[in-house]
Amino acid sequence: MDTSKIIIETENLLLKPICLDYKVDTFKAFTPEITVFMHPKPAEKIEETIEYIEGAIDRNKAGTDFGVAIIEKRIGEFLGNGGLHHINTREPELGIWIKKSAHGHGYGKEAMMAMKKWADENLDYDFILYPVDRDNYASRRIPEAMGGKVCGEHESVGLGGNHMNTLEYRIYKAIF
Repeated sequence: MDTSKIIIETENLLLKPICLDYKVDTFKAFTPEITVFMHPKPAEKIEETIEYIEGAIDRNKAGTDFGVAIIEKRIGEFLGNGGLHHINTREPELGIWIKKSAHGHGYGKEAMMAMKKWADENLDYDFILYPVDRDNYASRRIPEAMGGKVCGEHESVGLGGNHMNTLEYRIYKAIF
């Protein structure tokens, strides 16, 4: 399923297919502070951000992912990126990051709840995985709000050298 033209609207947000329009915003906002609990590391050059976005666009068109730019709809401000990855499998995976200045407003939860609702209406899956670092309490509230249950845990080192203790949540499809 080509997800490159799907837009999801919520009360406060527009989830638009990831695109190069927000490459500078992404490059500036995806900082070491944002990635402390994440596997990726910030891009050192804008070209790395462009390469990431171009790959995400290709995955949207190929129907393997649904990567989005998260936009505050009232003023059009870029807030971060999110995605539902591996949508062509029985176990897709949700992920998100929100820029530091937009933390604490519930945007991450609102965006992920909308992506989950879209998945429930459009995908056939067993469960959605939601990996999050054990110490990232704010982000852990997102899968927990969707009824997610911890099904596993593993340790790793992120690309930025950060130690991670990841909890894997399983979130099941809502029954309509």
